[in-house]
Amino acid sequence: MEKTVIILKPDAFEKRKVGVIITRFEDAGFNIIASKMMMLNSAILKEHYSHIADEPFFPRIEEFMSSRSVLVMVLEGESAIDHGRHLIGPTNSLLAPGGTIRGNYGTDMMRNVIHASDGAENAAAEIKRFFSEDEIFG
Repeated sequence: MEKTVIILKPDAFEKRKVGVIITRFEDAGFNIIASKMMMLNSAILKEHYSHIADEPFFPRIEEFMSSRSVLVMVLEGESAIDHGRHLIGPTNSLLAPGGTIRGNYGTDMMRNVIHASDGAENAAAEIKRFFSEDEIFG
């Protein structure tokens, strides 16, 4: 069984779609093995988005992602990373097909309601970034 990190972003809370999104993953066979609400500070955002932290648009991402609490989860399932990304759709919500989470609830490239790990190496790093071993129950 593979693990992936999912972050329900501030706009998922603003739109009151958190429960619907979680249900989509559960209906698809994923198990939630860790979850917590948290505020993301500058240090963790710079680490999480290190691949774009030097870009001129990063301050907008940082402002958005720290604007309210997020829900961070570790999901486990068969091919969890690929299966999860298929459910979610492309990063740019404007290009995401209807029926995907971003296609249904996202607004644009940044306000796309959800983050998901994009590979096994990043999933492992993200799990360690957000959870201690005793917070994972699977």
